Order: sequence, then structure tokens, then C-alpha cells
Amino acid sequence: MISVRQISDETLIDSYYKALDLRLESDFLELLLAEIQRRKLKLSVMVKDEAPLN
Repeated sequence: MISVRQISDETLIDSYYKALDLRLESDFLELLLAEIQRRKLKLSVMVKDEAPLN
């Protein structure tokens, strides 16, 4: 089984945005967000169907 610590930063962030879009379980979103924060990554503001705003 692959841990969230083993996936790339890009895959982690993409997964978080996709999970939000699909309205997945809050526990899963919290798991992804905790790892994003642990890595000190920044999230961009997303507007539906548009590229990230920086």
C-alpha cells in the first residue's frame, strides 16, 4: 500500500483538488491537507474550470 508520504507534491495537490471537486469524505480531505501542510506546500485559489490563480 502506498502512503501519502510517497507521492509527489504535484500528485498530492492534484489529488486534493480532485477530492474537493468530487466531494469525497472529509476524513480523506483532512488526510491530504495534513500532508500538504506537513510539507509546507502552498495551495492556489482555484476557480472551477480555470487554471490556478497565484
